[in-house]
Amino acid sequence: MVDSPTLRSAIVNSTPLSLDCGRTLPSYELVYETYGTLNKSHTNAVLICHALSSDHHAAGYYSMQDKKPGWWETCIGPGKPIDTNRFFVVSLNNFGGCKGSTGPNTTHPDTGKPYGPDFPIVTVRDWVKSQARLAP
Repeated sequence: MVDSPTLRSAIVNSTPLSLDCGRTLPSYELVYETYGTLNKSHTNAVLICHALSSDHHAAGYYSMQDKKPGWWETCIGPGKPIDTNRFFVVSLNNFGGCKGSTGPNTTHPDTGKPYGPDFPIVTVRDWVKSQARLAP
């Protein structure tokens, strides 16, 4: 079992993000967890991106009552391929989904109602732009 993950964290970025589809998100929230420790030179970070149907919970359990661990439990943790004794692991929920980060179930700032099918089409390039903004 991996060290307990940082409990669900979120960052709200209020800098507008221009998307490949031509629309702009005025702000957005990214939900994430971290494992391990970031070194002073910030050179040991590893970004874990979820499968399109998953979420930010990549390893460990939140409590003893959890029925299953994070979806990369066999790969993330001390002594595992992504060794948290060496690496600072960031696992985030990309925006555009429904598991915590900004997505179709988020309130549209212009209407006050969930975006629903009006949520912009996003690309991997859009995700990468938002992920780059996580870096210190």
